[in-house]
Amino acid sequence: MKAARKEGREISDEVLIQKIKEGSDHAFSLLVEKYRTDVFRTIFAILRDQREAEDAAQEVFLKIYHSLPNYENQGLKTWIMRIAANHAIDVKRKMDRRREEIIDAIDQMTPGESVELKIIKKEQRNLVRQRLHELPENYRDVIYGFYIDEKSYQQMAEEQQVHVKTIETKLYRARNWMKKHWKEDDFS
Repeated sequence: MKAARKEGREISDEVLIQKIKEGSDHAFSLLVEKYRTDVFRTIFAILRDQREAEDAAQEVFLKIYHSLPNYENQGLKTWIMRIAANHAIDVKRKMDRRREEIIDAIDQMTPGESVELKIIKKEQRNLVRQRLHELPENYRDVIYGFYIDEKSYQQMAEEQQVHVKTIETKLYRARNWMKKHWKEDDFS
């Protein structure tokens, strides 16, 4: 069992929880300090965006604070990580929906197109989006980032905290995967 430090002494999770339930803000600060790195890593592994992960981590600790009265001593770290992972998944879904809404809004701004052409383009976009979900997840992020979000290799490398060469390699492998598994006829 992990324990937080307080003036040279170890404080168990159970004591921390009890103190928080009794209204101790300091105890909650100790809990945040103890688990913040694990929470951030869990969230970042799902979101792959530092700013979004930082915001989501703060939201997770708010959820934890409000949910502690319902905590039933089932393993604090596991409980916290489950909240963090579920919240990160929800945030990722919202980000994906937002991305699709932006793409749709941009597409609707194209003037002078016939209704038929707009419908065909929309169907093609939907087909490409569906097919993108078939990509292995580590390839999907770089394809989406480079082709849909139009990010540079450098931007994606900074967001994922990797080298630019790693992004280049992932993109190269993703393109090869698509060539191997997809045919051009699949998109017409």
